[in-house]
Amino acid sequence: MAVPIWVNGDLIAPEKAVVSVFDHGLMVGDGVFETIKVTNGEVFALTRHLDRLALSAKRMDLPEPDTAAIADGVRATVAAAPKWPLGRIRVTYTSGPGPLGSDRGSEGTNTIIIVGEQKPFPVTADVVVVPWPRNERGALTGVKSTSYGDNAKALAYAKERGGGEAIFENLAGNLCEGTGSNIFIVTGGRLVTPTLSSGCLAGVTRALALEWYPDAVEEDVPLAALYDAEEAFLTSTTRDIQPIGLVDGKALPVGPGPVTRAAMEAFAARSADDLDP
Repeated sequence: MAVPIWVNGDLIAPEKAVVSVFDHGLMVGDGVFETIKVTNGEVFALTRHLDRLALSAKRMDLPEPDTAAIADGVRATVAAAPKWPLGRIRVTYTSGPGPLGSDRGSEGTNTIIIVGEQKPFPVTADVVVVPWPRNERGALTGVKSTSYGDNAKALAYAKERGGGEAIFENLAGNLCEGTGSNIFIVTGGRLVTPTLSSGCLAGVTRALALEWYPDAVEEDVPLAALYDAEEAFLTSTTRDIQPIGLVDGKALPVGPGPVTRAAMEAFAARSADDLDP
């Protein structure tokens, strides 16, 4: 079944859903996006995701997106799609057509919404630390930008070494994030995740995990602590909470351990009770 794609307010057949080759999201990565989970036709945490889309756009000095219209577009696109057990919605918002350089154009923005099936992640994740640090003081820090070339390269590096996700440190030598995930570790019996000042993205699932597992804390974490962690897990929109089994080929003591299991259970219960927390 060909699922229609929402482009600037219209549902269009995939073969006719096009934007200009001069779109700055394509030309220079001048755009922002969100990935949103859908299970059996039910969208999860839509409000939080669209709030973050608007914040990312603001931080990139893009015009404010019409989040109410985008929400309607999400619902319309999901309604036209099969009710997969797990799916993902991709909302992309760009500055629109522009010149052959970094200057922005004046023709207006583009918004695209695509929904597709998502295959479940493995029960545990094997992660590989990559040699390129995140810049916690960069212009795009904390922005879910379409400029994802570094993530694509890092994930390919991890997969070449048998991993399923790449992990970044930051310029200060602290643990930061994955290419599309946040990371939590258990150290000294405490559940810790890097602070947002580490340069990591403010993940929606990360925020919910912190709210729903109140013993978790945010702290700067040296990268070395990952290798010595008692337990660790990733969080992201389509994986929820995924225990980490291996770090650079070294097995963690337990995966999932008791703290990870408790966090997983809390997340599963709370997310089932409220689809838009």
